[in-house]
Amino acid sequence: MSVAVLRRPGLSRLRTPRAPLYALCLGFVTLVVLAALLAPWISPADPNAVDLGNALAGPSAAHPFGVDSSGRDTLARLVTGARTSLLGPLGVVAFSTLAGVAVGTTAAWRGGWLDSVLSRSTELVFAFPGMLLAILIVAVYGEGLTAPVVALAVAYLPYVSRLTRSLVLAERQRPYVSAYLVQGHSAVQICLRHVLPNVGPVVLAQSTINFGYALIDLAGLSFLGLGVPALTPDWGRMVLDGQTAIQRGYPLSAIWPCVAIVLTVVAFNVVGERWADRVARRYR
Repeated sequence: MSVAVLRRPGLSRLRTPRAPLYALCLGFVTLVVLAALLAPWISPADPNAVDLGNALAGPSAAHPFGVDSSGRDTLARLVTGARTSLLGPLGVVAFSTLAGVAVGTTAAWRGGWLDSVLSRSTELVFAFPGMLLAILIVAVYGEGLTAPVVALAVAYLPYVSRLTRSLVLAERQRPYVSAYLVQGHSAVQICLRHVLPNVGPVVLAQSTINFGYALIDLAGLSFLGLGVPALTPDWGRMVLDGQTAIQRGYPLSAIWPCVAIVLTVVAFNVVGERWADRVARRYR
């Protein structure tokens, strides 16, 4: 059986010779996740403590990454901001994956007019940019994390549903499915117990890749002032707050969150690509 994972433009396959890169990226992902989970205990300072007299000070023993224009410790905001910066993409991926799997499985299993309706409906989402949808929803409901997460989850849903549909269509033709149907098993039982576990690894790999894109989109919304509230530590918001410092010749407070975003996105994409390739080789 051959398995194809939907890749968004710009992603390249990760081959075995790059295993050290995969290990490095997996370690970085683990580090970032641990920072997000343990932020309240490992943060070197209060991320919202203002010290205007020390504003824009450079790196020092007390503040290894320097401070921002409000005198807040940059390292503390990076560590604490990891929680918000990862929580949003996690919500996007969780919702879009669950809904996408449900839609794709239903379309593939039922077929006919229902397949056509569901497939055409998801295709309509491709015609509406996710960022624009998020901006419109935030304009209606105000700033916060919930509105953009829901909007982007809807925008990401077609990637998962189309992948799931193609995989389930292939599984639907397998002899074991016919055998279970003859034995009287319901479609729900067969899908939950047998079909979805078989296609799950591929969907998981796709979702890992989507996580990186969701992180970029949410950081972009925060940079536009449409994401989390002003006082909430968040990487995208830190870049926005650092604009003033850049204009005054102190770019570090904006550079550090940019570096964190880029490295995290690259790490998640490399890990997701490696998982996808492993699954593809396993089913060839």
